[in-house]
Amino acid sequence: MRICEATNLRINELRQKKRLTEYALIYQTGMPPSTVKSILHGKSQNPGIVNIKKIAEGLGVTMREFYDSDIFDELEPED
Repeated sequence: MRICEATNLRINELRQKKRLTEYALIYQTGMPPSTVKSILHGKSQNPGIVNIKKIAEGLGVTMREFYDSDIFDELEPED
C-alpha cells in the first residue's frame, strides 16, 4: 500500500470512529473544503505533513495517535 492510500484509510477510519461526516471534519480543520476532499478521496498524492497535522487536530488526535496504526506497517517503497 502506498503512503497516500494508507493516510486516506487512516483518516476515514478515525473519522468513522469519531462519527464525523466529511463536512464536520472540514469544519473542524478550518481548511479549504477542496483540499480536505482531495485528501479524503485519494486525489492528493502528497497531502503534506502540515495538512495531515490539521486533519489530525480536527479528528481530535495527536500526530503520534494518527500514525499509531497497523495500516502504516506494510507500506510500499515510494519512487
